[in-house]
Amino acid sequence: MEKITKNVYVESKISLCNSSCVVTKEGVVIIDTPMVPAMAKQHAAEISKFGEVRYVVNTEPHGDHISGDCYFGGTLITHEGTRDAILASKVEDLKAMLQRTAPGTQLDKDFRYRPPDITLTDRLTFYLGDHSFHLIHMPGHTPYQVAVYVPEERTIFTSDNISRTIPFFHQCVPDAWLKTLKEMEKYDVDYVVPGHGDVGDKKCIKEMYDTVTIWLNTIKDAIKKGMTLQEVQSKITMAKEFPNLPRDERTNGIIQMNVTRLYEILTK
Repeated sequence: MEKITKNVYVESKISLCNSSCVVTKEGVVIIDTPMVPAMAKQHAAEISKFGEVRYVVNTEPHGDHISGDCYFGGTLITHEGTRDAILASKVEDLKAMLQRTAPGTQLDKDFRYRPPDITLTDRLTFYLGDHSFHLIHMPGHTPYQVAVYVPEERTIFTSDNISRTIPFFHQCVPDAWLKTLKEMEKYDVDYVVPGHGDVGDKKCIKEMYDTVTIWLNTIKDAIKKGMTLQEVQSKITMAKEFPNLPRDERTNGIIQMNVTRLYEILTK
């Protein structure tokens, strides 16, 4: 785990998303959990050195953030929409996702989808030791995104509303996403922990705003030109807009998914 502040640690090496923890005088708060069972157990063992896990927060409903919950103790908190997604989750879907992202991985006997103990729809604040944890509903990457602001550490955990890798748009709410990023800029923080990629400062909020805007404007321009969905899917590669993106099968699949989703949203 990478130590970000005196009490904040971020794990990205063994987790498909950034899984973080905040150490307080009265226990530990986990923010998102690793998807691969062995990695989740390893992460839980490392965190146990800091103290008892008192709370786990899921910032969104996707499998890479929620699937390791069962390997951690404490009270689980999510958005109400994330709770619905967890209850509807299917083990077969997770197995397929694991085979794509971590081939050869098997679910163990301890795995289960863990429903949350507490949910929020707008805001929730809890206190532990000398720390306060402000959970704020900030839709964008999905309708149910939650940011976690910890003022005592001058840190905000943004989930996938900020991703320093290629963003996923398949469940996005694009207009709300841009508003959310503007709202994030108002927080007085030194550290921004994204859903994926390296921890940054407030500059990465503006970087993400620009990234989402470029994706949106590219598809808007295609629609104005009268391009059909099939033409968008075949002709828009984002190679000009993002020349540093890897050109592999996985990235190409994400680009196809993104342009399809944005086209469908913008033509409704």
